[in-house]
Amino acid sequence: MTPNCAFDVGWGRLIFGQTFESLGELVDVLREEAPGRRDIAIYVEEPHVLLSFAPQEVFLDPSHTYRLQMADYRPSERKPAGFVIRPLASQADADAINRIYASRGMVTVPPQFFQSARDPDPITYLVAEDELTGRVIGTVTGVDHRLAFNDRKLGTSLWCLAVDPQARQPGIGEALVRHLAEHVSALGASFLDLSVMHDNTQAIALYEKLGFERVTMFTVKRKNPINEKLFAGEGEVEGFNPYARIIIDEARRRGILVEPIDAKGGFFRLTFGARSVRCRESLSELTSSVAMSICDDKSSSRQVVADAGVRVPAQLTTAAPMDDIVAFLKQHQRLVVKPARGEQGQGISVGLTTLDELDAAIVEARKVSNDILIEECIDGDDLRLVVINFKVVAAAIRRPATVVGDGSSTIDELIQAQSRRRAAATGGESRIPRDGETERTVRAAGFDLNSVLPAGQELKVRRTANLHTGGTIHDVTDSVHPALIEAGVKVARAIDIPVVGVDLMVRAPTEPGYAFIEANERPGLANHEPQPTAERFIDLLFPLAIPAGVRQVLETSQARADL
Repeated sequence: MTPNCAFDVGWGRLIFGQTFESLGELVDVLREEAPGRRDIAIYVEEPHVLLSFAPQEVFLDPSHTYRLQMADYRPSERKPAGFVIRPLASQADADAINRIYASRGMVTVPPQFFQSARDPDPITYLVAEDELTGRVIGTVTGVDHRLAFNDRKLGTSLWCLAVDPQARQPGIGEALVRHLAEHVSALGASFLDLSVMHDNTQAIALYEKLGFERVTMFTVKRKNPINEKLFAGEGEVEGFNPYARIIIDEARRRGILVEPIDAKGGFFRLTFGARSVRCRESLSELTSSVAMSICDDKSSSRQVVADAGVRVPAQLTTAAPMDDIVAFLKQHQRLVVKPARGEQGQGISVGLTTLDELDAAIVEARKVSNDILIEECIDGDDLRLVVINFKVVAAAIRRPATVVGDGSSTIDELIQAQSRRRAAATGGESRIPRDGETERTVRAAGFDLNSVLPAGQELKVRRTANLHTGGTIHDVTDSVHPALIEAGVKVARAIDIPVVGVDLMVRAPTEPGYAFIEANERPGLANHEPQPTAERFIDLLFPLAIPAGVRQVLETSQARADL
């Protein structure tokens, strides 16, 4: 057995405690942790003694260890639907793995590490690939202990199981775990271990379903900013949703004082030196009440941006004479009904083609607002631009909630399962409503909620792409057309609002054509990671708190833009 093994896995080192004769040496190795990395000391046999060597520097990780005895493993007869599991094959795969890590708040890996020469290589990277799009939608890492430190017990371990929060197919995590288990079994492994947070009930349920059993093994980590919430608790961010927390976390990283006001409502105060700003998520005191009122009233915001030269869809209100409404429907064929006031996609119906559908949609919309708008339905993709300080910081295509059939579950069951995944991925902020709009969308596709969707078949169950109703978001910041960026900035300047989410309907994010849909005065910055939305928001509020290195990069970028 190789003594004092600290094996580099890219995001940090796996420090195998059983290879150390001295706990003092193990602590010394933990102290060598590199900045921005997350080292993990596993199989620590006497953690209470280890902590006594450096109580201010290390802590006992609140995770459970689970073990799958390969002799007891039973493969599944059920095959993945809509995706395949395969080994990492390219730099594009490596970039996709880091994208998924970042979306899950995990430590990323230097891109070159994935292709580093290790002969023989103890690391196995597996990815799940969407059969339709070719997009990597999940990943897992395996480590062979025999190759890492000549383990006589023939052990292996599983790390970094992560599924893209935008993935629609069910069973991705299970398929990745099973594939890795079968891979290491074929290589002669005796067992497969993993570490899972004690409160991750969904993951624990999956592992126990697959035959993993809890074993008494302990993990120790170093006290660093990445691990802070594990040894210091949530502190003042407790109770805040992800949209507030991303801002609070960035403020705390810069030494800005955070004072909770109403965690449930998303209200907090940020103070740096003599400057203090109250916020509700990304809405701050820098946004005027007039700008907020313009965004709140969709009819007003449409008029303001239209006057600024932004392309808007044709529109009328339910106050118009019935003959005008009938003529409007005949002219545009497909219509949208939405409340003049409201947010999070509530009360919106899309693709209406008959007066009966129009009447039913108006009834639903009136549950949200008394004033109802009727618009022409613009086909295309729903593009969200986040504009901060009159610069586009992030751009993403939003897609409606979609389920993928497995050949045995009803559409209603698929919706419930997908809704649970979206809620877990967004801290409870995103769920698919089981309402009239969902039923109407499913019926329009020729199904009902009790239909069994064939394996691999995709079905849109909503027509709006709002994230709060189960939609998914896909980053296109690096490829969005300059004309769309110009339109987003033009909207922000017309409303005179420092932070805004601008929604456009586009043919494609790489093409110039668009139509303005609405402006949101409180965009969800957490939806656009890894784009630096929270960083630019804090820059806006507290320019003096911008780190010197970042300030230099921003000034250089601005100078180039001015040329």
